[in-house]
Amino acid sequence: MFENILPLYGLNSDKATVKLFGDGLINHTWKVTTDTQNYILQKVNNEVFKMPKDIDRNISLIKQYLDVEYPNYLFVSPVSDLNGHSLLDTANGYFRLFPFIEGSTSLNSLTNKEEAYEAAKQFGKFSRILAGFDATQLGITIPDFHNLKLRYSQFQIACKNASEERLEKAKDSITFITEHKGIVDTYINIVANNEIPLRVIHHDTKINNVLFDKKNNGLCVIDLDTVMPGYFISDVGDMMRTYLAEASEEETDLSKISIRKEFYTAIYDGYMEEMKDVLTETEKQYFTYSGKFIIYMQAIRFLTDYLQNDVYYGAKYEGHNFNRALNQIQLLKEYIKLEGEL
Repeated sequence: MFENILPLYGLNSDKATVKLFGDGLINHTWKVTTDTQNYILQKVNNEVFKMPKDIDRNISLIKQYLDVEYPNYLFVSPVSDLNGHSLLDTANGYFRLFPFIEGSTSLNSLTNKEEAYEAAKQFGKFSRILAGFDATQLGITIPDFHNLKLRYSQFQIACKNASEERLEKAKDSITFITEHKGIVDTYINIVANNEIPLRVIHHDTKINNVLFDKKNNGLCVIDLDTVMPGYFISDVGDMMRTYLAEASEEETDLSKISIRKEFYTAIYDGYMEEMKDVLTETEKQYFTYSGKFIIYMQAIRFLTDYLQNDVYYGAKYEGHNFNRALNQIQLLKEYIKLEGEL
């Protein structure tokens, strides 16, 4: 495969070393080492991203804007092949080649609040410098990705069609989700509120989508496949969900799930350092809600998949998605306990 792909970029596949790279779960990624420069080669998962050309167009439009308005911003975009294409459509699938940012590193987990601050600052900066860009120009790379109204509707349908056994096992979780439907109602009000505009939003703000330098300062955000129009609560909420608890979403000992308040403060400080003059006053009122929004939605998605016999996420063991739903419900409970304080 590589001997067919690399020459399209003018690279000699016989003199290049190609090794699997990173821990990404969606796209296949390799590091390509040559005598003169290193690259990241990526095969786009077009089962998840049905329209890879829309992703390519989005990145191209953003690059054109940044080249004019913020030429010094480190924007990691695909390099063009010998024919000027930034996305290859081949018999083996869709491929892109990125420059490898030397001296950079990414993290798979957070160890201190300073890392959370740096990450939040980078995601805030990304939305800030694109505040003047018309977000509606961008294609929707994953339709309804953070549409909580739809996710709740899917949950209701799953409850009607699930087996008696799974309904019985999940009855307490179903009750909790139903009792907190107010989170959905708030989301519906946000979407209808003209004072909460669509922005260019990353939509996947986990920590390994930030590059750091050797001194652990944030450099930029990467993995731009989910960049599309959205609301700021998506990026802030995803940071809350993935940064606040030391335990991962796979943890089954619910006693280990707690909120690190200092990490909440770090997210707020980093993001608002960049976005405080960009967000409307109405948007700022929903900063804390952002955490409830994403945690609740992920709990719904795991629980819905369990009720539907694990057709979306799959399951590594019996009850896997149910356990993940319990994990996120516990995280939401802990978050709600501290909501007033936060």
